[in-house]
Amino acid sequence: LNTEGKEIWSGDYKKITTNKTNSSEFQYYIHDKNGGYLFLFDRKTLGKDRIAVLDIANGKELWNSENYQNLLPKEANEDTEIETVKYLSELDAFLITQKDALNMVDAKTGRKIWETKRFSGSVGKYRYDQATNAIIMFNYKPTLLAALFSGFKNQLIKINAATGEILWETDFRGTVEKELVTRKAVADLSIQGNRLYFWLDGLQVYDLSNGKKLWEVTYENDMRKSGGGLLGGGEKAIYRTLADPIFTADAVYLVVFGNQDKTKYVEKHDITSGKLIWQSEKITGALSMPNIYKAKGKIIVQVGGKVQIQQIKRKRTANGVEIEYNVFYDYIAQKNGILALDDATGKTAWRSEKFDKRITDMIVDHDQTVFVGDGDEFYAYDIETGKQLFDVKHNDAKVGKANDVIDYGDNVVVISEKGLASYKKSDGKRTYSTEKLSGVDYFYKLADNYFLRDQKNSKNTIYGVDLETGIIKGSVTSKGKGGSPLYGAGIDITEDGEFIFAFKGKKIEKIKVNN
Repeated sequence: LNTEGKEIWSGDYKKITTNKTNSSEFQYYIHDKNGGYLFLFDRKTLGKDRIAVLDIANGKELWNSENYQNLLPKEANEDTEIETVKYLSELDAFLITQKDALNMVDAKTGRKIWETKRFSGSVGKYRYDQATNAIIMFNYKPTLLAALFSGFKNQLIKINAATGEILWETDFRGTVEKELVTRKAVADLSIQGNRLYFWLDGLQVYDLSNGKKLWEVTYENDMRKSGGGLLGGGEKAIYRTLADPIFTADAVYLVVFGNQDKTKYVEKHDITSGKLIWQSEKITGALSMPNIYKAKGKIIVQVGGKVQIQQIKRKRTANGVEIEYNVFYDYIAQKNGILALDDATGKTAWRSEKFDKRITDMIVDHDQTVFVGDGDEFYAYDIETGKQLFDVKHNDAKVGKANDVIDYGDNVVVISEKGLASYKKSDGKRTYSTEKLSGVDYFYKLADNYFLRDQKNSKNTIYGVDLETGIIKGSVTSKGKGGSPLYGAGIDITEDGEFIFAFKGKKIEKIKVNN
């Protein structure tokens, strides 16, 4: 459809594709600014599997092939993750995993650019190094295709993007796991200068030029699972409990799990050698420490706060087992507080533990002030001294307990159980409060537009909000399928935040945000 909702193209896959791809049981959509690609899988019981790639902009087939087999497990269904195809946006190419080789294929033509037999398994994550035209990536064993990779070993490699030449190869410690619902790898790569930082059960640091491991710090990742059997209850996992590291010219700051009893530390390590410079006091009773910040010779630590929960629910129905997938943020019972550590020694400079049942994310303003709230009150602290600058009785706003905070110019907007309240950073005076807005569990900023999300009662509602005044511009509700997983079921929003698309059964609505 075009921007006016008029049909540009449509057609049966069998007629669109030149090799008469039949039912195309699985589709893999890759979005880019020009429309993107639709990767079609046609699995055959007899004969060779087929794939075809369509240009989303015009519906034309770009290429098709029978050269790539076993891209999906035999027991695959509509919820099966595609683990054997990875799109590289920087190179407009696909990495396709086969039992005995990894292939790079031009996305537009299907031309095989190169093949290497030195990489086994699927691509976990990658980073493209434009300076050397190289790809750095790590592997993992595909969950449902593990039998194809019996001799699997951990590999971290740097490969010439043009030729497929392996520039260096090394192993890594740990096992790559996947998030429960999103299926993202619970691991990450980051390039800082001439070093490669690999987050997996701690931090592993490599020389980017030759792959030599320079140093590592071992600690638990932030994955926690619980729950049920195959046909009842379900599974639940908790993520986003540890703050991202802070990198400076000479040091890296880490939040480290000490052991299984919720004990944590903040550690400062020398950036070159990995040597431990200092370790903070033992911090007990907190499951999450999601944010740290460096300012005024202090490391500000948020103890406690919201975590991401991914959940799979299963229940019996007349038609069998119904499966529901959820990703949301929530508070859990734990110790909460704000801690300031001296950057030179790691000693505690000041602390505040005025947070009984919850603590919002902290907002740091001009490296001078930190703002943070609990359910009923909202505080400001001077970073250097720890002096409390003000204490606002948030319950006076009559919008319920605080759930989240937004840094908005000279104000801090507090998203609460029943509405919004805005406070001046200078003195804490309330600029407005809104009521009759309950169930908000997340917010988005797209260009200059802000949106709130409410997913209660099996619906997905997106509110457009003017944070200057607290006025709700309007709302869109959808229970349908489609849209972007980022915004919840049945909803998509343009990158500039000017239009919302709501998917309602066979109907799609386009809504203008600003009149």
